[in-house]
Amino acid sequence: MSNTETEGVRITVKAAFWPERSSPDNNQWAFTYAVTVKNEGTRAATLRARHWVITDANGRVEEVRGEGVVGKQPRLESGDSFEYTSWAMLRTPFGTMRGEYVMERIDGSRFEAKIGEFVLTQPNALN
Repeated sequence: MSNTETEGVRITVKAAFWPERSSPDNNQWAFTYAVTVKNEGTRAATLRARHWVITDANGRVEEVRGEGVVGKQPRLESGDSFEYTSWAMLRTPFGTMRGEYVMERIDGSRFEAKIGEFVLTQPNALN
């Protein structure tokens, strides 16, 4: 799990192994992750872009960049939250993810809301 706050924007992520989409015989391990973005500050912010860094157990790094999340660019007033679920595929049974969201204020100023590193792991993969 990850729980970080930047300039009043709190991002919480919970990850889980997705066995139905995984194929260990083909070196494919799928993971879901549920994200909550909450504006705990006093100023509105709009989520404009995402950047994820996904690292597998062999040190292979994949970076994902794009506009918004799940096709949306949610605007969060003070106290608002936005939740979504997505997924990632690894070539190993465990790895990590981290990143940031580019947030924009009403005045056009931008900042990066950090997403702290969290673990993706198949149950018992580290035993």
